[in-house]
Amino acid sequence: MTMTRADVETSWGAIPVRRGGDGPTVLLIHGLLVDGRLWDEVAGRLIAAGHAVVVPDLPLGAHTYGVASGADVSPSGIAQLVDALVRELGLRDVTLVGNDTGGAICQLVAAERPPWLAGLVLTPCDAYENFLPTAFRPLQFLARHAPWLLVAVMQPMRLRAVRRTPLLLGWLTRRGVSDELSDGWARPFFDLPATRRDVLATLAAIDSAETVAAAARLGRLDRPVAIAWADGDRFFPRKLAERLAGDIPGATLTRIDDAYAFTPIDQPEATTELITGLVARTGSAQAQAA
Repeated sequence: MTMTRADVETSWGAIPVRRGGDGPTVLLIHGLLVDGRLWDEVAGRLIAAGHAVVVPDLPLGAHTYGVASGADVSPSGIAQLVDALVRELGLRDVTLVGNDTGGAICQLVAAERPPWLAGLVLTPCDAYENFLPTAFRPLQFLARHAPWLLVAVMQPMRLRAVRRTPLLLGWLTRRGVSDELSDGWARPFFDLPATRRDVLATLAAIDSAETVAAAARLGRLDRPVAIAWADGDRFFPRKLAERLAGDIPGATLTRIDDAYAFTPIDQPEATTELITGLVARTGSAQAQAA
């Protein structure tokens, strides 16, 4: 996989973005406390399959650049950042793909029906009232009312063994991640005050009313949509996927076997096939419109 990295200047500050490949453009969005490396195996497969791939590292808790003073890091603010990145990069006819919190952000973006959006792929992610999942809501309570205590509660996550436990990476990925990647995701929160500041603000601002409202607006989306859910996901119930598929006209629903929420890690081949299939549908839809 050959990708180049550059910082894109935005009103949020510099955002690292990796790009590679040629062909229809796919934009891969990660969630809280991870970065774009979540998508590495999928990105490589997409490039090999003849796609242009764009992977930003958003300010969602594993970032190493703090955002500009006053920047909006709420989910709706991050959705605006995604739109700003696409426009700054001059991208067109983009297939937007999200996982975990990134899937909620993608819903907020797609609900606005930006002109550059060609299609939407949602892998296991927050939706409707499940934003955040129940298991993580205590973290949000602390972020809102006692951020210093949340930082203290998070201290055990410095240890790799703790990060592998069920409520953390152990229930997010069947396959697991390398210690190097796990360290790279965890260290910014502990080592960089600006990163802690940003993610605490994001956690405090999350409001399921936004995803509920976005789902209603997605009912008017006139772009191809594919939804894929993991068979073993413990944080994002399948009923969320079924509701989304029922509420979004023409959306397809696919089951990904032998996977938890991080399907780009657990089943990169199946995830890639889902994306390439959706991209083919967007090409057909554009040809018909022409």
